[in-house]
Formats: sequence, structure tokens, C-alpha cells
Amino acid sequence: MENATRPAIYLRGATAADQPGINALIRKAGINPMNLDWRRFVVVEEMAGAEKRLIGAGQIKAHRGGVRELASIAVAPEWQGMGVGRTLVATLLSLEDGPLYLYCANHNEAYYQQFGFRALAGDQIPPALRYIYLVGNSLLRLVSLITGDPRSIVVMYRP
Repeated sequence: MENATRPAIYLRGATAADQPGINALIRKAGINPMNLDWRRFVVVEEMAGAEKRLIGAGQIKAHRGGVRELASIAVAPEWQGMGVGRTLVATLLSLEDGPLYLYCANHNEAYYQQFGFRALAGDQIPPALRYIYLVGNSLLRLVSLITGDPRSIVVMYRP
């Protein structure tokens, strides 16, 4: 998409009407579809004239023990690489004043380092996040054996 013809984009808190669009973005991104409550989401909307379309979404999830997770970061494929995800992550981080965790694929680790996140060793992962980490990595190991593409889940932390 050329910069000169790119429609305007806006970030806003999600509404109940956004839930189907959030679900579709998450499915298309192939990330965890659990606990997608629109009330926790910030969305990015493309506006071309009177037309509006959801092109990005992300949330902060609360877990037991006070653990908070930057989660469900998804951007429509045709908008990837144009700063939408970066703006979305920066906005979500600006809304939080405490420590945050996130799960990401190992190939996305460097992306989140630019926001101050660092990878944790297995024994540093809070109990509230450990189960998904262990199950996810077990499944990815099986997929890696089949595809030959070594993938894993990384848990990252930002103080």
C-alpha cells in the first residue's frame, strides 16, 4: 500500500460491536483465541471515506497473582510492516504502569525487545503463565519435527 494512498487509521477502545472483527483478526493471525473479551482491547481502525474496517487489535489480560499480559496483538496482513503493530503495542504499554509479561514465537523475540521486554528462563516464568508455556512448547516441538521449522514459545517480561 502506497503511503500517499493509505487511508487514515485510528486507535480506540473496542466496543461490543468489534468482537467479531477481533475474533477474525486473531484467527487469521493464528494466535491464542481464548479469553478475547472486547472490554480489554484497543483496536486500530482503517477509515476510507465512510468505510471503516478493523485492521489491528491487542489487549492486556489479567491473570491470577496480579500477573498482567500483553496479549492478542494482531494486524491485518496487508497492514503488516507499516507501523500499525508498533503503534498498537506502544499504546497498550502507555496504559499500563506496572510490569507486563507476554508470550511470543521465538522469531518475534527481537521485535518485543525494542519495547523493553526480555526473555525469561523457564524457572522465572510466573505460575499463572507456566501451563500455556509448557503445553504450547510441547505442541510446537511436535510441529517442528514434522515441518523442520524450529519454533518455540518465549515468555518475556517488562518491568
